[in-house]
Amino acid sequence: MRHYSPYEIIKGNPVQGLVLLADHAMNRLPPEYNRLGLPESAFERHIAYDIGIEPLTRQLSAALDSPAVLGCFSRLLIDPNRGEDDPTLIMRISDGAIVPGNHPISAEEWQRRLNRFHRPYHQAVSQTIAEVAAAGRRAPLVISLHSFTPAWKGVARPWHAAVLWDNDPRAVFPLIERLEAAGDIVVGNNEPYDGALRGDTMYRHCMAAGIPHALIEIRQDLIADDTGVAAWTERLAPILAALNAMPALHAYQRHPSRTGACCMVT
Repeated sequence: MRHYSPYEIIKGNPVQGLVLLADHAMNRLPPEYNRLGLPESAFERHIAYDIGIEPLTRQLSAALDSPAVLGCFSRLLIDPNRGEDDPTLIMRISDGAIVPGNHPISAEEWQRRLNRFHRPYHQAVSQTIAEVAAAGRRAPLVISLHSFTPAWKGVARPWHAAVLWDNDPRAVFPLIERLEAAGDIVVGNNEPYDGALRGDTMYRHCMAAGIPHALIEIRQDLIADDTGVAAWTERLAPILAALNAMPALHAYQRHPSRTGACCMVT
């Protein structure tokens, strides 16, 4: 079995105070999983990864000179943006595609995927956030990057981008305001998804610790090629730089989660 890293850390200047995350950046699998019994074409679909997010994250990291953590395994193997007790952590069916390698699955294999992929990714996220916090001696600003399909179940989605969040509005409102300022895009506020998900990446690393954060979703057809990625890098980089310059977005402040779970940790 060859070594397979479940994450990649892109180095940046930690003093900047900004951390970028890309949970679903890649559609890779170690070869011994044999594509989980799926055809190769399944790994070009959104069920396997967030289309366009890897190049967008790399370009934003370079433009902002800020560290980023990328997930290096397909969400079909195990979803890093789910809590360990979430029933959708390992999907048996995803958008109509049955995943033979995930059903049936033994308790031993479930734990193996947690230990080999999910937990190391989150350890890398924790490590990167801690390094940035220590370098700047303040709370970092954490931005998670995702993408969504242009349509769902035959219904077109009107949003060009979306900001998802739970109950900490500090980074969210100025981010939405700046995204809408140009007047040329429709921005979803907790649409097409709700950002309150117990145990997900933002809950685990930011809500529980009182770290300012936001999750940005970009519609996949807008970042499906180099031209689209470059355009959204140009759009997002100055917005994120402006947010990162705000002192209020570098302070620890805990907010109760809308999931009903307590985020007040010691």
